[in-house]
Amino acid sequence: MKNTVVKKLVIGQYSTPFPLVLGGMGVRVSGGNLAGHVARCGGFGTVAAAGIGLNSSHYNGRNFFAADIQAFKDEIRKAYAIAPEGVIGVNCMVAVTNYDDMVRAACEAGAKYIVSGAGLPMSLPAQTADYPHVALIPIVSSVRAAQLIARKWSQNYKRLPDAVVVEDPDTAGGHLGEKPEKIGTGCYDQYETVRQVKAHFQEVYQKDVPVIAAGGIWDRQDVLQALAQGADAVQMASRFVCTEECDAEPAFKQAYLDSRPEDIGLIMSPAGLPGRALVGNIDRVRQRDLDSGTGCMCACLKKCTYKETGERFCIVSALDRAQRGDVDTGLIFCGTNAWKADKITTVQEIFDDLFALSHQDSRCLAVNA
Repeated sequence: MKNTVVKKLVIGQYSTPFPLVLGGMGVRVSGGNLAGHVARCGGFGTVAAAGIGLNSSHYNGRNFFAADIQAFKDEIRKAYAIAPEGVIGVNCMVAVTNYDDMVRAACEAGAKYIVSGAGLPMSLPAQTADYPHVALIPIVSSVRAAQLIARKWSQNYKRLPDAVVVEDPDTAGGHLGEKPEKIGTGCYDQYETVRQVKAHFQEVYQKDVPVIAAGGIWDRQDVLQALAQGADAVQMASRFVCTEECDAEPAFKQAYLDSRPEDIGLIMSPAGLPGRALVGNIDRVRQRDLDSGTGCMCACLKKCTYKETGERFCIVSALDRAQRGDVDTGLIFCGTNAWKADKITTVQEIFDDLFALSHQDSRCLAVNA
């Protein structure tokens, strides 16, 4: 075994042999299949909640929120069927209308952790009060955001985050928690933020809270750098799209394989947040909704310019179309390194590559987590 990177990740009551958390990718890109296989290989396997009911047998065109809950539970159960002893959790966006219901559904279905971003999850401990074993992991891009969450949770709920994800807005895919004008300026230092967040919990609360670096993590060297710079683990998403186990259709994966660095850029989401995606078809994404004239289908976001004024496009529909294989009028979120994908691989092969393990070594470690 060569130069192995084997560092356990412990969050709350749960541990895995490898310091890797699957990033949540909606709509249904990181569903139960991908999450289950990441967990089976020894990582934290994350099912993304956003819009998960659209491409499910539960959805009849009129029952978006009810279908979301049922499909979400189905995907969590699917992940556990693949990795019965694995650490399975979810990603729930604060910005969605049914946030409280999806958090509750995740707990009821047995999720072991909840990652939450696209807004500050200030009341998450209250929503999970009946499930104290569920680890709570907010996503932040600044020390200030981590401080606000910690103060609120400590004062109101006598609880602190079980871990914190520090997301780099200059490299991460999907919705980003930073103002557009600040992204890509070269001023953001992810690992300085990681160290300051970790120091804040140690100095103010005398607690060692694991900090997870997210954004731009692609290969073994990126993982080594993150750990060397003070992160306890990495969160990775885009790297896992071009796997056999990813829940997206083949055309979605092919779009990654065909992409070039210049194809990846920023858009403004109807949610009022910047997002990183493949931008070559963005005019067709917008035109699709203008031509359809259907308007807002379900008010899935608390704040949405498409719902309120008809501007931009319906993001849940655009993401759903892409996941189903319509890469012409569908929106494909990705990180800045998505262009590096050059083949369809497997989750196991990615773990072997990242952690420099032989297949037998990695299987043994995952089993003995």
